[in-house]
Amino acid sequence: MNHRHRKVLHALFAHPINANIAMKDVESVLRELGAEIKAANSGKSHVVLNGHSANFSHAHHSLPKQEVQQIRKFIETCGIDPERDYPL
Repeated sequence: MNHRHRKVLHALFAHPINANIAMKDVESVLRELGAEIKAANSGKSHVVLNGHSANFSHAHHSLPKQEVQQIRKFIETCGIDPERDYPL
């Protein structure tokens, strides 16, 4: 995982919640983690990672804080800890 992907991953887990993250950057990080991402007809992305799946809306610009929280929870559910697995 390159430095840019690590920065985006850590930005997802930053406190306070960062609302300046683009969905395309998040998708790149998820792919780097081994996720399969498929576009759904309803403007959402279907993500499968480590046997877990989730749907996320595809924001045109920055992600809303609620969406960042959902992505953060999904990554944690998949057993990935940015501090432990991908330190800066």
